[in-house]
Amino acid sequence: MRYITYMARKYTAVIQFDAESGSYVGFIPALPGTQSCAETLDELRANLREAIELMLETMVDEAFIN
Repeated sequence: MRYITYMARKYTAVIQFDAESGSYVGFIPALPGTQSCAETLDELRANLREAIELMLETMVDEAFIN
């Protein structure tokens, strides 16, 4: 597990290496549906930060719409 900080909050990332595809896959358990994959760990961390940002924006938008 890794920790990813976004907007001063830490999120736990579960990261695994997929030997078949040769890439890393990861997801954020606290934010269901927040997941990504990449060829390197650095790229995966950046992708997960972006996925967190998009998920939080979506959650805020939906809260204002409903």
